Amino acid sequence: MSGRYKNILFDLDGTLTDSEEGVTRSVQYALKKYGIEATEKELKSFVGPPLSWSFENNYGFSKTKALQAVDYYREYYQERGLYENKLYPSVPEMLESLARGGGKLFVATSKPTVFAEKVLQHFNIDRFFITIAGSNLDGTRVEKSEVIDSILKNNSGLVKKETVMVGDRKHDIRGAHNCDLDSIAVTYGYGSLTELTAAEPTHLIHSVPELTEFLLKK
Repeated sequence: MSGRYKNILFDLDGTLTDSEEGVTRSVQYALKKYGIEATEKELKSFVGPPLSWSFENNYGFSKTKALQAVDYYREYYQERGLYENKLYPSVPEMLESLARGGGKLFVATSKPTVFAEKVLQHFNIDRFFITIAGSNLDGTRVEKSEVIDSILKNNSGLVKKETVMVGDRKHDIRGAHNCDLDSIAVTYGYGSLTELTAAEPTHLIHSVPELTEFLLKK
């Protein structure tokens, strides 16, 4: 590839797609099972991190209760929430340009793999990715470093110094750090500038066009 990195790992929610509506409505559905009411704005922090982690940290749920809440979340998400979603402008063009330039593209998400595949197929961009890696439905492999590591192990020949993780939350940046990869934090997603800079990304990018130009530049 002619750009800075040969291998590019993308987060999904908040990086490729604007999934806030579907995610927050699914969380609302789950919380109502426990008699908890919350606005979509209050639940924005659920977009990106592992869901069980968010239920535990935001509402004090036990691990068992959090996993049950995730099951409730999925009842809504797989029927409706998955499609209450949209691509960020210029994402298809970016992926086309990177693929045409010889880049190897991957998705590394905390969303279950089966749901990530459906989202990417829905938007007809699954064709750009060599591997779509996410968490497992049984609650395993939810940490971003575990997802990234699975891509590195299952795609022989990926050189770490030629590989970068692109994401919008601290979990993406920390996952890259844990796997000894460079990282790109994008500020147009759901992580605040304070959160992202504190995670110490290798690069900080503010829009999809800027990200495209950066990745294609030698």
